[in-house]
Amino acid sequence: MREIIRAIRVTLVLWGITAIVYPLILLAIGQIAFNSQANGSLITKQGVVVGSSLIGQNFTSEKYFLSRPSTTNYSTFPDYAPTKADNLSQKTGVSGATNLAPSNSDLLKRGNEKDGFQGVQVEFERIERAGIQPTADLVYTSGSSLDPHISIKSARAQVQRIAKVRSLNPNQVEMLISQNTDGRFLGIFGEPGVNVLKLNLALGGL
Repeated sequence: MREIIRAIRVTLVLWGITAIVYPLILLAIGQIAFNSQANGSLITKQGVVVGSSLIGQNFTSEKYFLSRPSTTNYSTFPDYAPTKADNLSQKTGVSGATNLAPSNSDLLKRGNEKDGFQGVQVEFERIERAGIQPTADLVYTSGSSLDPHISIKSARAQVQRIAKVRSLNPNQVEMLISQNTDGRFLGIFGEPGVNVLKLNLALGGL
């Protein structure tokens, strides 16, 4: 009986440490030292949340930089998009790529423009009509399909179009790209990327 009581005490102590104390400590550290990151890295404009720096958004106006296409339409669906029972991404907001190989013909005709799921060929033609040199990340989705970044090359490919539509000096637009470029993680991992939401907000601020 004495051993049983001791075992129960140890279990309760460990449960208190791992299930209550430890999570509360991490919560406090997150809210104090990393408040923005712990709350979703939200971006506000005039006190209104306009998005997250971690989640991409779809921009269609010619006055803004195009973001990377998404198979999940960034988990937002317009009223005209019909609900489909077999569409798990629409029903649950699940993110992820199509997992279709470049040799798969379905990759070219993926979805349709009305539902927001444009195929590679449609994206390619749309980008060319906008006078932009197509790049890989403006045509293909990312692994998560929620990537908020595009490459510096893809951003610079859109400079002339943005400058012309907004009657800006291309150097102004280039400067905004530099200001909204995130470097490599820890200085060595990955490649620099341009956060499209931050860039377009800065562009709108002009």
